[in-house]
Amino acid sequence: MDTLQQLSSELEHEYQTTKKFFELYPSGKASYAPHQKSMKLDHLVGHIAEIFAWPSFILPTDTLDFATGDYKPTQITSREQLLEVLDKNYKASKDTLAAAAEADLEPSWSIASNGHKLAEWSKYGAIRHSLSQITHHRAQLGVYYRLNDIALPASYGPSADDQHFG
Repeated sequence: MDTLQQLSSELEHEYQTTKKFFELYPSGKASYAPHQKSMKLDHLVGHIAEIFAWPSFILPTDTLDFATGDYKPTQITSREQLLEVLDKNYKASKDTLAAAAEADLEPSWSIASNGHKLAEWSKYGAIRHSLSQITHHRAQLGVYYRLNDIALPASYGPSADDQHFG
């Protein structure tokens, strides 16, 4: 079984689906949030776009420490910028996966804060987790869109807004 090819194929599918959602990103709604505990729309889409870079970050590193690293969330200001960030991050991860060997998926990788491990996986597990995060947050984005009367594109089959549905 070629795990790297499977991860790459899944990343590509998630990219194609996410790109359809991002092409609908509404101007003038950046600060929209459906609840006070929810992320603002611009932060949510920026986070989703960033996740596409995770495989390119995970494979050559051992950990990400949010408190001691230089990570700063991407600030999204337009649909065009959002699509550029998505494309750049997707390409970086596709290239990283293409250059990797199966054995590169075996070492441990973790996220931490000030040296305290918050979660740890194999690098394969961390990449799988990132793919799940894309799906999770894109589903949140679908709720934001639905609440703003933005028709949802198909994800894993037709949506209720798909003209071919039913």
